[in-house]
Amino acid sequence: MSRGRKKAREYISAEQISVRANLKRLFAQRKSFRELNWQTLAANYEHSVFYQLDLADAARAFRESNLPMPVPISVDAPLMNRIGDAMFRSEISSGKEAQKYESRAFELLADALTSATLTTPQFPVKAVYDDQIVWGRSPVRIDLAGGWTDTPPHCLIEGGNVINMAIELNGQPPIQTYIKTSEAPVITLRSIDLGAIETVRTYTELSQFNKVGSPFSIPKAALALAGFMPYYCAEDFGSLKQQLEHFGGGIEITLLSAIPAGSGLGTSSILAATVLSALSDFCKLGWDKNEIGRRTLMLEQLLTTGGGWQDQFGGLFGGVKLLQTQPGLNQSPSTRWMPANLFTHPDYKPCHLLYYTGITRTAKTILSEIVRRMFLNEHDELELLREMKIHALNMYDTILRGNFISLGQLVRRTWQQNQKLDSGTNPPEVSFLTQLVDDLCLGYKLPGAGGGGYLYMIAKDPDAALRIRKTLTAESPNPNSRFVEMSLSESGTTVSRS
Repeated sequence: MSRGRKKAREYISAEQISVRANLKRLFAQRKSFRELNWQTLAANYEHSVFYQLDLADAARAFRESNLPMPVPISVDAPLMNRIGDAMFRSEISSGKEAQKYESRAFELLADALTSATLTTPQFPVKAVYDDQIVWGRSPVRIDLAGGWTDTPPHCLIEGGNVINMAIELNGQPPIQTYIKTSEAPVITLRSIDLGAIETVRTYTELSQFNKVGSPFSIPKAALALAGFMPYYCAEDFGSLKQQLEHFGGGIEITLLSAIPAGSGLGTSSILAATVLSALSDFCKLGWDKNEIGRRTLMLEQLLTTGGGWQDQFGGLFGGVKLLQTQPGLNQSPSTRWMPANLFTHPDYKPCHLLYYTGITRTAKTILSEIVRRMFLNEHDELELLREMKIHALNMYDTILRGNFISLGQLVRRTWQQNQKLDSGTNPPEVSFLTQLVDDLCLGYKLPGAGGGGYLYMIAKDPDAALRIRKTLTAESPNPNSRFVEMSLSESGTTVSRS
């Protein structure tokens, strides 16, 4: 029996494949398989990569294909999976249901970051004479590279790299706190710059530190963390009055922030760190600067403002430094100081300019949107944050080498990265100002989240710096805009007694 001939192979081109193939059927088949895979990945999250994927992309697929909501994951699942799951559900829900899931994601993060504090309750003891005043003073900070990589949850997963410098304004540390005792067993809070005063008599009043618009949210939360709330205290008291009587009298806290709100210089975080520093001395709590920085991170979670660690550590520690953390809940940055000659040498110091634009923008809304994208593992944002971490290390090398021109160029690159992360960072009013001086600057940026506040510039040379001053003084965008003299702070936060 003879074997039949083999059929000759037919070779066809890519163009012929597209002509012969039923592309509609193939795409429909692909879509069907993809929908099944999404659901299978979600259902088997314990053994799949579902919560490591771009959850924003996954949520779009679930919405567009009208896929059913996945079964709720276990309360024992890893923290980041539970956070990602809550924000994923927020993305595929709407209205109040979406808000509920989003709030849950932020609550899980806050609980995780504050849980360590609850394991070490405090017992505040009066450590001063009745006529003494404890005085805390702090510089503010300018972030030069790596900002946003210090923000949870990103830093919890990948760690953060930030370069910033501590500065004084017009020869003074602009953030100050005064604490003293009083005879009446109450807590009196004052703000010199806001012209506000409040008397706190009960634990209930003290616990209202997340009240929107309160001028004293920060000192109330700081007092809670210092042990003046039952939840954080090592001993039980029937009331705040009883605790203050046991303490030896009331407490008066006076705040001074000689800098406008929304400045971009880390004001609120540094104010919180300054209050905690003064309370540590006043109440014999024994916190060092690293512990105060960690507690500031927790304090911001209590206020529901969120935020990272670079602001408070930027003010607590003086000089120009690289701050780095490793992945994990214990975000305690290591500090590498760099030589300051590019900022203090007579040839370079006049080139560093700080201009208050008079334009303010609160960071909370910016922060919540960027953190939301972190929760969802948005691919483009995560790639940019990784690029920013590497960029910070490049700037570290540049400063060590003493390359002034490269420093300015890298600050310009930081500004470009910030705009990629948040399109609102560079509003038209700010863009107008920077265009006026662009050719005179090596680099410039708005510190912090951007949108307004201060404009930091590195002029090409001292002559260019003079021309920048002349130009922006003549083109003042509003009555409050002005140049402010800045100088590097070597000491960081200091606490002394009268």
